[in-house]
Amino acid sequence: METIRKQASKLREQVARQQQAVLRQFGGGGYGGSDTVITDEEEFHRHQKLEKLYLSTRSAKHFQRDIVRGVEGYIVTGSKQVEIGTKLSEDSRRYGSENTCTSGNTLTRASLSCANARAQMEKERGNLLKTLGTQVAEPLRAMVMGAPLEDARHLAQRYDRMRQEAEAQTIEVSKRQAKVRENPGNPELVMKLESTEAKLQDLKSNMTILGKEAASAMAGVEDQQQNQTLQRLITLVEAERNYHQRILEVIERLEGEMRFEQQRIEAPQTPQVENITFSPPPSYEEANDGVNASQMHNGTSDAMGYFLGEVMFPYQADSDFELSLSVGDYVVIREVASSGWAEGECKGKAGWFPYDYIERRDRVLATKVIEVF
Repeated sequence: METIRKQASKLREQVARQQQAVLRQFGGGGYGGSDTVITDEEEFHRHQKLEKLYLSTRSAKHFQRDIVRGVEGYIVTGSKQVEIGTKLSEDSRRYGSENTCTSGNTLTRASLSCANARAQMEKERGNLLKTLGTQVAEPLRAMVMGAPLEDARHLAQRYDRMRQEAEAQTIEVSKRQAKVRENPGNPELVMKLESTEAKLQDLKSNMTILGKEAASAMAGVEDQQQNQTLQRLITLVEAERNYHQRILEVIERLEGEMRFEQQRIEAPQTPQVENITFSPPPSYEEANDGVNASQMHNGTSDAMGYFLGEVMFPYQADSDFELSLSVGDYVVIREVASSGWAEGECKGKAGWFPYDYIERRDRVLATKVIEVF
């Protein structure tokens, strides 16, 4: 269909050139002077401009339609991914909540972290799909199906039909001019020629007005297509960039939590404390003044004085011999083993915990010391 249209357009242009040649040949005889030739040239260029605008707006329309189809397909696929990811999050959360493991809760905590991260990622994916639908696909679909484009195309088609009528009328005028020249002084032929020329002038006048309107409308649609399509593409890119940035933040946080759990598994086992006799808690004066720890020799730990430590990282006890810690707590450290574990007392409870989780404090308020006990 497009090939036929192009062939018809070329044929009309050839006819227009032939008409102009005929008008130039007979232009000096008093019928169809130089004004007619100039008008035909202007209409010829306007017709070419409308042809280019028609092709430009049609190509942009097809591109907009391709974007809409692609985004809609992405939304359908993404919605299925959200469904699958949400199911995975729920399964991970269910396992973490049940906590059926008898040897520790490391995997339980990891599964809960995965569940929370996956839920957050699927929420971000859902927000992305919503943005693509409301801010990209819908505006472009409205432009593809919108009235401005259709109205401009109808104007261009009306102009094209009127231009064909004007071309046919120009040929008729040329024929009647030839008859008048062959039969000079025939009033009937002159009257018919004048009537034909008047009709041609009306067609040209209307065609000029309609052509200007069609060109203005098509140029406005082209400008709108270019600007709005570019803006929708920018919106698409920004939405995807923000989505991937948030996903990266979630994944990095999840990776840190998983690495932490992995280190807990790989860390040395809790020292056997059954045979260790715990020393009694220190007095307030000893806790506040602090005693420097003795140095470690040959991989073993000598006895060391009591000192206070502030909890910098939370720790959940895995056995009755371990001590659970919360950030901000103060612990009286009574022994530090070479394995990296420490034994101490906090809030009336004693047990073992990772020594790296606390930071020594030599000077604290007396109220903080009281809280330890």
